[in-house]
Amino acid sequence: MLLIANTEAWPGIATSADLLKAGKHGLDALVDGISLVEREVKVRSVGFGGWPNMLGKMEFDAAVMDGTTRQVGAVGAVQDIVPVAALAHEVMRRLPHVMLTGDGARRFALECGFAAEPTLHEDSKQAWEAWLKARLAPDALETFPNLPLAPLTREMIDPERVRDTTVFLCRDGSGGIHAATSTSGWAWKYPGRIGDSPIPGAGFYADSRYGAAACTHTGEMTMRCSTARTIVLAMKLGRSLSDAIKLAVEELAELTEGFLAGVVIHAMDAKGNHEVVNFRCEGEIAYWHWEKSMSAPERRIAKTA
Repeated sequence: MLLIANTEAWPGIATSADLLKAGKHGLDALVDGISLVEREVKVRSVGFGGWPNMLGKMEFDAAVMDGTTRQVGAVGAVQDIVPVAALAHEVMRRLPHVMLTGDGARRFALECGFAAEPTLHEDSKQAWEAWLKARLAPDALETFPNLPLAPLTREMIDPERVRDTTVFLCRDGSGGIHAATSTSGWAWKYPGRIGDSPIPGAGFYADSRYGAAACTHTGEMTMRCSTARTIVLAMKLGRSLSDAIKLAVEELAELTEGFLAGVVIHAMDAKGNHEVVNFRCEGEIAYWHWEKSMSAPERRIAKTA
């Protein structure tokens, strides 16, 4: 058994490890763990602690993938609902669809028994209001939001330099390899923006025969390169885990236009190996690692591409 997750997974990583040890299906273990992250307000990129869009509204994205069946459930731009990874799991279980977004995802959540509730943290609200006031003239503030929003996208300075996602990957006791993701997305994003987190092949992909990958930070790049799928497909074609990640990094490095920043790749193969690689993200990137022989998850440092 193997479990890896990004650094902000700390509220739920031990729960997922305990459930895997107890023999629970890997995807169920991941959803239970990531749901705890979504409820923790100290985690500032997901769930109750996340940042709102340009209009001050919380919009959540999430996904799950069963690497044995390759079934996927995903949701995007969901308002008023937490946890959304659990909602994505219900999409996979109950619907013939892969993804629901916006009002449809919210409606489905209520049908499934999720409760609509306030999700904008007071600190996030205050930071958003300060951001607006610093960028709009008094007359524009009076008419907001009835003005063009696109010019403000040039001023999307993340309050904590975080365009992060919570990602969990595991190989369970039955050899199944699975993935779960969740995020509130980029702070002050244009309303309706969906990143790579709920996009199969971009922000995540899992195939129990070969391995899995999931990405954090700049989804605008990984969507253009299908980064997660690239890694798993490369392993299917015979590349090692390290070489598969190198290929994905090379593709990211080829991008010269559009929004460009850093990406963190989390990946594992079916042999029990794993790697977490930092491509152009500033500072030290940490992640969580656990396997069956360990008493508790350990925090480790990612490699630099």
